[in-house]
Amino acid sequence: MRRAAVAIAAGAMAVSLAACGSAKESGDNADSTGSAKKGDDIKVGLLLPENATARYEKFDRPLIEEKVKELTNGKGEVVYANAKQDASTQNQQVDTMVTNKVDVLIVDAVDSKAIAGSVKKAKDAGIPVVAYDRLAEGPIDAYTSFDNETVGKTQGEALLKALGDKAKDGQIVMMNGSSTDPNAAQFKKGAHSVLDGKVKIGREYDTKEWKPENANSNMEGAISALGKDKIVGVYSANDGMAGGIITALKAAGIADIPVTGQDAELAGVQRIVTGEQYMSVYKPYPQEADVAAEMAVALAQGKSLDSIAKDKVDSPTTKAIPSVLVPVVSLTKDNIKDTVIKDGIYTVNEICTGKYKAACDKIGLN
Repeated sequence: MRRAAVAIAAGAMAVSLAACGSAKESGDNADSTGSAKKGDDIKVGLLLPENATARYEKFDRPLIEEKVKELTNGKGEVVYANAKQDASTQNQQVDTMVTNKVDVLIVDAVDSKAIAGSVKKAKDAGIPVVAYDRLAEGPIDAYTSFDNETVGKTQGEALLKALGDKAKDGQIVMMNGSSTDPNAAQFKKGAHSVLDGKVKIGREYDTKEWKPENANSNMEGAISALGKDKIVGVYSANDGMAGGIITALKAAGIADIPVTGQDAELAGVQRIVTGEQYMSVYKPYPQEADVAAEMAVALAQGKSLDSIAKDKVDSPTTKAIPSVLVPVVSLTKDNIKDTVIKDGIYTVNEICTGKYKAACDKIGLN
């Protein structure tokens, strides 16, 4: 991972947003300082949910590994596992890490409810748990993610802007994320708060496992049901699904309608350059990853999170979880230079490969 991408995280601790949820104390979360104090020689278990979305292997994992090394003078170890979108596999991975006596866990849950028992098992073994990116249930000690309702609002606002007067006449398709992901529900809620009453939603889907092929199939069904001349835009909750949606649109001969996205994946950014995809939501992964690593190291070493987490968030099972929520940016062809390139996520050469060069030149990306 290039250093430039990590550099923006220096300001992570300055992030301060309005608190979400109740500030009520909870017995479940009373001991959030981990087990007995340790030094730099710690073992951090990192469990990520899947590898179909490019961000997890390209950004989250290496950024967290690098930050843990930095915070522990090179002595801390990250033990990594990827569940490949299988909740049962992830529960087994937690069990293995508990057996191997890691000092702290960072968990991005495949299924926020299904992971609760494993979180409790870790807690009972004296292993604190940081919920990463998705708010898992169970006795979580800390949480960091993006402001997920704001993500949905950002997507909805961008779609309405792109539609203009067409919002009054046509219909959109909403392609939400997986019903097992609590973030997906928050994205959806945020999007509906903007779109409802402003545009007709012809079809809406919760997309199983966030898979592009499922989004593709759903989009084919929407086109068949609504008619290709009636669809004026598509709300897609992330870039991977946007790719599947755009494939279905092309196959039906539908072009030049706005499609949203999220995650600023390279393929998504390239589609934005060509105009196939209207926007994505850029989420500064280095900042989120740095916060997670700082929380994990502090908990493993028995330190307070007071200087790191200024907010509190409630889950369905735990109140007042110390949290950091990171802001997001609407990414369009107009601000690629000022976001993913400036922050070192991608270079111009990575984005503007042969087939995209002419489109990059057209928008001044060279």
